[in-house]
Amino acid sequence: MRYRILPKRIIVITFLPVMILAIFTTANASNNGMAAVELNIKPGFAVLSPADISITGKVTDEKTKSPIPGVSVKVKNGATTAVTDENGVYKISVPDAQTVLVFSYIGYDVQEVTVGNLKNINVVLKSAQANLDEVVVVGYGTQKKADVTGSVVRANLDDFRNAPTTNVANLLQGTVPGLNVGQVNRAGATPGISIRGQNTLGGNQNVLIILDGVQYNGSLTSINPDDIASIDILKDASATAVYGAQAANGVILITSRKGAIGRTRISFSTQYATQKPNIDLKPMARDEYLDHIKYLYYDEAFLAPDFTRPNPAFNLVSKVDASMKDAQGNLLPNDFSWYDEATKTGSIVDNQLSVSGGTDKINYLLSGSLTRNSGFINNDVFKRKTIRANIETKATDWLTIGLQSFGTFVNEDGVEPNFVDINLMSPLILPWDNNGNFKINPFNTNVVNPLLNYQAKDYDRHNYFFANVYGNVQLPVKGLSYKISFGNNYRLDFKNISNMYDANLTGQASKENTTYYDYTFDNLLTYNKAVGKHSFTGTLLYGAIERDNSYTRAYSTGFSRLTLGYDNLQQGTNRFAISNAWKETLNYQMFRLNYNYDSKYLFTGTVRRDGFSGFAENNKYGIFPSISAGWDISKEPFFKVSWVDILKFRVGYGVAGNQTTRYSSLANVGVSASYVFGDGGSTQFGQQVNSLSNPDLKWERTTGANLGLEFTLFKNRLSGVIDYYDTKTTDLLYSVNIPVITGFGNILTNIGQLNNKGIELSLNSKNINSNEFKWTSSLNFARNINKVVKLLGDLNGDGVEDDLPQSGLFIGRPTAVIYDYQVNGIWQVGEKIPTGYSPGTYRIVDQNGDGVINASDRAVLGSSAPAYRISLLNNFQYRNFTLSIFLNSVQGGDKSYLAGNTARLIRDDNSIRNNYLSGIDFWSPDHPNGKYPRSIVSATLNPPLFQNRSFVRLQDVSLSYKFSGKLIEHMKLQNLNVFVSGSNLATWTKWDGWDPETNQGLTNDGRPVFKGYSLGLNVTF
Repeated sequence: MRYRILPKRIIVITFLPVMILAIFTTANASNNGMAAVELNIKPGFAVLSPADISITGKVTDEKTKSPIPGVSVKVKNGATTAVTDENGVYKISVPDAQTVLVFSYIGYDVQEVTVGNLKNINVVLKSAQANLDEVVVVGYGTQKKADVTGSVVRANLDDFRNAPTTNVANLLQGTVPGLNVGQVNRAGATPGISIRGQNTLGGNQNVLIILDGVQYNGSLTSINPDDIASIDILKDASATAVYGAQAANGVILITSRKGAIGRTRISFSTQYATQKPNIDLKPMARDEYLDHIKYLYYDEAFLAPDFTRPNPAFNLVSKVDASMKDAQGNLLPNDFSWYDEATKTGSIVDNQLSVSGGTDKINYLLSGSLTRNSGFINNDVFKRKTIRANIETKATDWLTIGLQSFGTFVNEDGVEPNFVDINLMSPLILPWDNNGNFKINPFNTNVVNPLLNYQAKDYDRHNYFFANVYGNVQLPVKGLSYKISFGNNYRLDFKNISNMYDANLTGQASKENTTYYDYTFDNLLTYNKAVGKHSFTGTLLYGAIERDNSYTRAYSTGFSRLTLGYDNLQQGTNRFAISNAWKETLNYQMFRLNYNYDSKYLFTGTVRRDGFSGFAENNKYGIFPSISAGWDISKEPFFKVSWVDILKFRVGYGVAGNQTTRYSSLANVGVSASYVFGDGGSTQFGQQVNSLSNPDLKWERTTGANLGLEFTLFKNRLSGVIDYYDTKTTDLLYSVNIPVITGFGNILTNIGQLNNKGIELSLNSKNINSNEFKWTSSLNFARNINKVVKLLGDLNGDGVEDDLPQSGLFIGRPTAVIYDYQVNGIWQVGEKIPTGYSPGTYRIVDQNGDGVINASDRAVLGSSAPAYRISLLNNFQYRNFTLSIFLNSVQGGDKSYLAGNTARLIRDDNSIRNNYLSGIDFWSPDHPNGKYPRSIVSATLNPPLFQNRSFVRLQDVSLSYKFSGKLIEHMKLQNLNVFVSGSNLATWTKWDGWDPETNQGLTNDGRPVFKGYSLGLNVTF
């Protein structure tokens, strides 16, 4: 099975009209906005004709409410123009009621108003720099976006809140250049997340998550997406340096919602969504299954020499496994779908309720949610209950205290049937016997009936508790404040299960408990000072983190009965217990200085010192500095480009660290069987050293430079950001093989160098911006490549840095390099085939031409990393309707974004019995152009076929309607909104199998990505 490919020229054609129209409309907007300047119209009133209608009004600023002098007021498609006076007042003549007035002023959005029956039209203009006036979270504080000197991006959540999801990470897919978020194929699952590619080999590769200022190590599934106000992404070293040693892979800052001053708001939302596979890929039905067995015996089922003519003497029934025949030796008549029996249409039911409000003394938010996500496989269920309380009060003029807290209770009870075994079960066999009982071994082999998992009693719960208590003190010195915060994370995991069919059908029951707790204690001193056009902000931090984990499992096997299941483990014949625990601590200090001159020249300098208990005694601490600067060129007197509203250049350079896992620098001791006292005597357990210590193990250091350009053009019709970054990671944490004569196989140490660079582009255009219809577009593009520069050095003494081919690491190549045999078609019947191969096996390229296929013929075939990522969001608004369409794509070119994807059949006992996915393009003598190998015997080497994973996905479509007018007033509502949406509605790719993004091809153990439709309602009282 395969998806339909969207050719590259179609992709180009898709994107081009949007950009051309954006440029065309922005150019028109620029010309219109310059009209007042070109005509040199002085502030005052236009000359009236006796036949004209006189219109007057006032133009004010949206935020300051102050009048704006010099605003151009023009009749659309006409010559009449006026300009507001020093009080923001204008007067203009129009020919009729259908006339449209265009209001434009440098630094503000252009606004159009239809005259209608109005004689007085007051207009409020919105600043074109509103996006730069936005306050973003930068770590231990906030800044206006205009003053940020690092690479900090706020994710667009508003356009995707209607998407059916249980995890906030899914809302980020493709929305921020450089932020890579994968797909999920299980209920409630968290996708993989990375920022700007790979900076390490053996160190931590996780993105740092900060929730309300506290490091968060819990699952993102524990966070209710509706409780989130904003998500900010720190990408470059100058931005992440405030988090030092743990920020080498980027930082995601999540800020929860607060109450706002004003009347109490009661908000309720509900949503129902369906979920089913986005591809129709199922196991073979009866006829195809029997045909598959026949072709495994093509040497008997067809006549020599070419094996394309059917052999009338061939007896297929004799080749079918005995488990699929009745007592008389006839094939069972069944055509049973194990797949349909084990699956269903999944769903998401999500209900949210919140109460918020506030005064000038206190603000509050109370929220709760109920979420149920049923996957398409039976018993793949995720249930979540959340409750949140965010309260902040200004206790005195100098003291503000607050609490940010939530509790999440996750239920994942139930064991789904083994999907691999579901796909390999024969359609000729039923899961039940004649008495309606489950068959234990349907094939009469050790393969157990996958539906037996339904008999398990499973209790799978995860409880998350989060609380951050803080106080902010305004000290007697003007501009000096002190903030103390104490953040707590507590998690309880319970996994209790019993099944009579486990432990080789003897029965097994277990209780498994995990307790995790961490705290973050921060002391923050901030000083703000402004002198004329100069402003300074100094931030001083001292903090500490401690993490504790405890695990216990008790289990028993050999039950005569499991009446009480895991609540009576002593009934088992064999009883066992396992436990472990760990603790780690960190402390850190940080100083940051921000300087701003007239919002034109910007500077940020940061130094952070980190200490971690997991590092060796000689290198407990690391120091990580950074420096960055910004220049708003558009504010310079000499810069007089009328179509450029904002042009800001920034540059940053800094060092981030990466830490090792706990205890990795120490000699670890393990427990194993050590002594046996006499023949048949008891075994005694002892302790032994399993790894070498390395007292000189130290922090990885990632040094990076970032160049950025932010711009707004054509009176805010087109805006964007371009970033280029280049990083270098040294002292890479890596487990190096050592001579076994030492008694150990490897040791963790610091080696080599890895370079990582890329470019990111974000464009936002207002293609149409009229009163009744608006069309905006957002285009994101990111390209990242890394390269191994150094490893272990020159081991051979030939003056050349040596590769590590056994680890897939090559000097001058990316870490994701693919080093393997190259396939060139399939050997055909009648060809001169080398020894060790047969018809239906892959033909391997003899790279060195010596006539022998061996390890020397492996070659670098490409890379598993993508060449670039691109996404396009179009948002259309007509009156109260809003339609958004989001396309997301990952592309690999010719030799990038490759992965092994080979469905292979070799005639043996299992392949004749097992079922496989339907519609696979297998080779046969009468189908010589088949893509995948099928042979009678196994070849000496069976390399994979590497396929391109490039795809274009229609990832999200949403249509909403916001009610207004008398209905809202009559119902006394603040907001009423209904919506329908769809996710993953179409995917165009050459990849064969489940999904290219999850890297699951034509294999029984894959799982599909979900396609879904949802219907929802949002209402605020």
